[in-house]
Amino acid sequence: MIHKIKKYSTTNTLVILGIILGIAFGSFLPELALQQQVIGQIFISFLKMLVVPLVFASIYIAILGLGSLEDLKTIGARTIGLYLLTTALAVALSIGVMNIFPIGEAVSVEGLEFAKASQIAEFSLSAMLLSFIPVNIFNSLSSGSMMQIIVFSILFGIASLHMEPHRQRTMLDFFTAVSNAMLTMAEWIIKLTPIGVFSLISYVIADQGIDVILDLWKYILLVLAVLLIHALVTLPIVLSVFGKVNPYKYLSVIREAPIMAFSTASSAATLPVSMRIVEEVGGVDKKNASFVLPLGATVSMDGTAAYLTIAVLYISHLAGVDLSFGDQILLGVTVVALSVGVAALPSASLVMMVVILNQVGLPVEYIALIVAVDRILDMARTSLNVTSDLVVVKIVDQMQKRKNIKELNA
Repeated sequence: MIHKIKKYSTTNTLVILGIILGIAFGSFLPELALQQQVIGQIFISFLKMLVVPLVFASIYIAILGLGSLEDLKTIGARTIGLYLLTTALAVALSIGVMNIFPIGEAVSVEGLEFAKASQIAEFSLSAMLLSFIPVNIFNSLSSGSMMQIIVFSILFGIASLHMEPHRQRTMLDFFTAVSNAMLTMAEWIIKLTPIGVFSLISYVIADQGIDVILDLWKYILLVLAVLLIHALVTLPIVLSVFGKVNPYKYLSVIREAPIMAFSTASSAATLPVSMRIVEEVGGVDKKNASFVLPLGATVSMDGTAAYLTIAVLYISHLAGVDLSFGDQILLGVTVVALSVGVAALPSASLVMMVVILNQVGLPVEYIALIVAVDRILDMARTSLNVTSDLVVVKIVDQMQKRKNIKELNA
């Protein structure tokens, strides 16, 4: 355990160095930084390569490992409940901060347009629900439709619980081998993290430029402040209350995953690293990690929910529209509800923002004013999304362990 913690600490140091050098490289040699983007893309592609087989195998192993539908219902209800709680707290914090610091002065958006916004189809609950169901599982696997893969693997695992014990063991052995192989590959890729982070950060700085950041500094600072408060105050309180562990000690040993999420801006790409780290140094049982983390990578969006809440309220100020307390409550409920479902759709954040702006009667053209810094803030909110997943999996793991102890003593 100590050796593993030291190994990740060394990687953390190199990753932080990669971020610093990446910022400098992107600032002073932007042309070279733009040309070397392929290195970062290769790094992310390697991570994404592992996601589909890892998610499928992990959820299947977790369900067979639980052994009964009763245990599945318990861990499932706890997981979804905690994800909804942390998302709701992130939204409430965002609304509170935006009312205390109401940034944004009214501006005209005449002539502005964000092309992608006009291409988004109108939100439909029926379309969202249908998007969860895989019509062709092989197509879902090849296209990486995570929610469809999760739904199928859960049903496949439940169906396998009804097979004869010797057939269950055969299936369990096979998918355990698949999962272990993916996690071994993940360990190899983790060693490339400092190089990948350097490439990704330098490209973002060279592509976006410092001027864009300076123009929207108040908005960026407010978003980052809310994300940090949620990560360093709200989530630790939730972990301490429900998990009954030292939150900062835990967050310190698993910090590799949020750093990875920041550099890749992808919860899915970070999943192999998250699973490896919580099992090796976070003290989380593999069975619980295998079920909770893949689900969280798809439906848990604390950072995204906080970002969208602030963005919509900021746009309301730019549009000169005062949202009443009731409107803000409705906004919060909408963001929490959509954060669970719209994750299955492509361009999830954009879809959610367009839906919410339409609902509160704000013109979607205002997205053009903030989209310039979206990539930078996407890195920060993805890091929070992953941190939330790591907190929830620890709480669920602690609850399951306490439950097992009670049953042994009964």
